Amino acid sequence: MGNNLLGHLTAWDYAIVAAYVVILAGIGYRASAAKKTEESLFLANKSLGWASIGFNMWGTNVGPSMLLAFASIGYSTGIVAVNFEWYAFVFLFLLAVVFAPRYLAANVSTMPGFMGRQYGDSTQNILAWYALIKILISWLSLGLFSGGLLVRQILGIPMWQSVVVLVLFAGAFTFAGGLKAIARVNVFQMLLLIGVSLTLTVIGVMKVGGLSEVFHRVPGHYWNLLQPASDPKYPWYAILLGYPVSAVAFFCTDQAMVQSVLGARSLEQGQLGVNFIGWLKILSLPLFILTGVLCYLLFPDLKDPKEAYMTMVTSLFPAGMKGLVIVVLIAVLVGTISSSLNALSTVFAMDVYARNINPQATDADVVRVGRRTVLVGCAFAVLMALAIDSVKGLNLFDVFQAVLGFIAPPLAVVFLLSVFWARTTQRAVNGILSWGSAFSLGVGVLYLWVLPPDTHPFWPHYLMLSFYIFAALFGAAVLISLTDPAGQARRQAVDYGELARPTRRVQLLWAALAVVMVGLYVVFNGH
Repeated sequence: MGNNLLGHLTAWDYAIVAAYVVILAGIGYRASAAKKTEESLFLANKSLGWASIGFNMWGTNVGPSMLLAFASIGYSTGIVAVNFEWYAFVFLFLLAVVFAPRYLAANVSTMPGFMGRQYGDSTQNILAWYALIKILISWLSLGLFSGGLLVRQILGIPMWQSVVVLVLFAGAFTFAGGLKAIARVNVFQMLLLIGVSLTLTVIGVMKVGGLSEVFHRVPGHYWNLLQPASDPKYPWYAILLGYPVSAVAFFCTDQAMVQSVLGARSLEQGQLGVNFIGWLKILSLPLFILTGVLCYLLFPDLKDPKEAYMTMVTSLFPAGMKGLVIVVLIAVLVGTISSSLNALSTVFAMDVYARNINPQATDADVVRVGRRTVLVGCAFAVLMALAIDSVKGLNLFDVFQAVLGFIAPPLAVVFLLSVFWARTTQRAVNGILSWGSAFSLGVGVLYLWVLPPDTHPFWPHYLMLSFYIFAALFGAAVLISLTDPAGQARRQAVDYGELARPTRRVQLLWAALAVVMVGLYVVFNGH
């Protein structure tokens, strides 16, 4: 690929990129002109409506790795990867109806803060460090690495230069504007992304000769969401059992994802926002995955499926549109990286600095430390991205999913138990978060680096591995809670008051989403 796209750019394309940067800076500047308090920097003054929340969560979720990875999976296996988007609605529902009311009633700014309210300081401290490591590795470093890969593909510059440019751009935003600026910009960027990706899909469908041609010319199994148990890449049972572990940790407990909901104007707006991201996720099929299927029909001899997205862009888009694509790719990247930098600075400033290092800290101190954390996070992410770049032969999407699959089990266990089972004890929670995490991450290191599955075929599918670890930790947590002699002092009863029931509007929209999702699963498995 090299600097393929760069060779295709015209003056129009450069003008578009320049205009975009100016608009972005304008939106960011307007959102960040007000004086910064910790609430405005980290939680946007609790002013976000449903559209901002939905677009912002989606913007945090749709990394560039997804664009490239989904197109490449679409090219080689069809629509099976859509499961990672459509099946998510179950866990988004869990966030909206079970977790969000408790988070907002407890009036917390961070996930460690929420657990600390129930199990005390030791739990909050362990979880704060765990959250920081998770944001640094799974969000910042992997996100930056995939972005660097992209920029390297587009501009043909070395990895270290491309990650430094990206980090400076995203870091400046978070540093100056906080969550409100990020949310404003993400709405604009996601609308751009939808416009550009849909255009690409429509041009592709026309090139192939219409939708029925697209449907009939690829192998039949390309249109099945559920693949047989014998399928080596995505057997149905691995997705059914393994994906929920990551999904609970990702959608319901992850600071970068939940932060938008914590910044909601009201519980109803938060629940509608989470519902909205469920509808947006339906678009993953036409926007990202279909691009790969179309590329398979138009360019069946690609050397590497990873180039599917870029091949479609360079071959189908007219002058002026290619500049837009570069803009969208950078936009998606900046969205993910700035959201994760904001989550990082929130957790560090509020859970580590203001509670343990300097309990007398003023609002201004906390904001200052939050901003410094952004700078340190940027530097760390650059080093990690360069380290990941040295690991060879990885399929980006699978690496993301696998890493999440090893980080997720302890989080999924403690959050589910603390919400659904009143007998959970502090000892159980702390044990799972400390030695349970060490065990889970240890297995992950063995799987990814020490005894990789391509040379050691004894491993189960990485999603099943995640499920087995979850089951083992869940059993351990229940056992520890039941045998804990100090069980009576198990948790500080947090009085949430009467938890608000979802309003009629919220109930109707979730019911509608569920009906549509079940319908889609029926339609895409009848072949």
